[in-house]
Amino acid sequence: MVVKKPRIVIIGAGMAGLTAANKLYKSGVKKGAFELCVVEGGNRIGGRINTSEFGGDRIEMGATWIHGIGGSPLHKIAQEINSLESEEPWECMDGFLDDPITIAENGYVLNPSLVDPISNLFKNLMDVAQGKKKSIGNGIEIDIFGNGNGYASVGSFLRKGLESYWELESRKESGEVNGFGDWNRKSLEEAIFAMHENTQRTYTAANDLHNLDYLAESEYVMFPGEEVTIAKGYSSIVESLASVLPSGLVQLNKKVCTIEWQPECVMGMMGSSRPVKIHFLDGTSMSADHVIITVSLGVLKAGVFNKENDSGMFKFNPTLPNYKIEAISRLGYGVVNKLFLKLSHDFNLDVDRFPFLQMVFHKSDHHVKNPKIPWWIRKTASLSPIYKRSNVLLSWFAGEEALKLEELSDELILDEVSTTISSFFSHKKGNGNVKFDKVLKSQWGSDPLFMGSYSYIAVGSSIADIDSLAEPLPNTTVFESTSPFQILFAGEATHRTHYSTTHGAYFSGLREANRLLQRYLCINV
Repeated sequence: MVVKKPRIVIIGAGMAGLTAANKLYKSGVKKGAFELCVVEGGNRIGGRINTSEFGGDRIEMGATWIHGIGGSPLHKIAQEINSLESEEPWECMDGFLDDPITIAENGYVLNPSLVDPISNLFKNLMDVAQGKKKSIGNGIEIDIFGNGNGYASVGSFLRKGLESYWELESRKESGEVNGFGDWNRKSLEEAIFAMHENTQRTYTAANDLHNLDYLAESEYVMFPGEEVTIAKGYSSIVESLASVLPSGLVQLNKKVCTIEWQPECVMGMMGSSRPVKIHFLDGTSMSADHVIITVSLGVLKAGVFNKENDSGMFKFNPTLPNYKIEAISRLGYGVVNKLFLKLSHDFNLDVDRFPFLQMVFHKSDHHVKNPKIPWWIRKTASLSPIYKRSNVLLSWFAGEEALKLEELSDELILDEVSTTISSFFSHKKGNGNVKFDKVLKSQWGSDPLFMGSYSYIAVGSSIADIDSLAEPLPNTTVFESTSPFQILFAGEATHRTHYSTTHGAYFSGLREANRLLQRYLCINV
């Protein structure tokens, strides 16, 4: 009788899935311990990493930065494969840009003496929220739990900080600022503060910072050192991880619709059958002893909470335990999109170089707002070249605005962005008209394989929910009689201190690979 080797199937060929596959192949498959297969619903590897090209420059449609080089496994890989240097231009190749120019709606250029105090206030508030500092300074104190409901958000903390600043500075609503039309000092300061809030939304993927849990913010761990981009593209990292895998091990265009598992399957009584069966949208199926699921939290949310009998949804049969469903429900998951614009050849804004533009908008419901600026642009904080001399510009969108961007035609985007940006440069000679030739946008929210960008700890959730999401099923500590670890969970949303990052996804893939390698005595961990 031929004894079947255990079969491990990894769902998803993004950072988490390929990291797990790389580790399992090198430490287990090569030793003959088990079979391995990776199934990917799309037509490429990489997941939310997708290096592309636009206007002659290398760009990232998804993950962009290595967030801190100190201790980052991705920075180490990039060094080993010589991906940090390139002769071709790439997004953010010269790091952070020069000092920005900040312009308020309708072309009012703001002096740094007005912008810097608010920018510094915002930074100090975020440093306190993230546990980098113990006090805000300047005599500002905030009782974050003063509302008495037991929950606190980053958004409420920030706004209390701004109110405290105004109280100390004795600001008055009627305080005028000479030469700024309908703006007064307080409305300008609030709009500058909102600009920074909108940048923070793109960092977290929260549609509203009032949805972002305050206590969890300080538990998030940052790597030390500078943040860098990858000259040869982020995709070079996943390609390196996949390069050790033999041809055919990764199967593309295999979208999973249902995972059948056996929570009460008794060990030793299963015969030769494998406890997990994976059903694909194309009608085929595959059996496995262990399945590592690396799909996004957005896909998990859609599969768990979509009540319609949609065969395209990612479903479990039987359904997941209640504690895991509740964790999936409470955790936050949002949309962040990037908009790339190529400047027209006849662009000339005094000098042939577009600045790092920070935009300060009136509120959408303000009676003096410029009616030509659409609502979906009003929470966009900046527009800047992807490096100093590039004619490709980049703007970031989060939440509802990011989803709206996905619906719009390229022609409408070009028209409305040109109108908006030209209005910001109306102080320039010749009315400062700015035109764009081409546009390229990411569409993570509407992509059924991702349904968003990355996770965050929402108000009412906690790090404990990440731990619950990451727990394998069945877990031997709970179900001693069952076949353990039929379903394992990896991906950025399953890492308690590095969620929302590519290195968090990397660590999670390594964690689940090591869990199985230890089970089959391939390594000691």
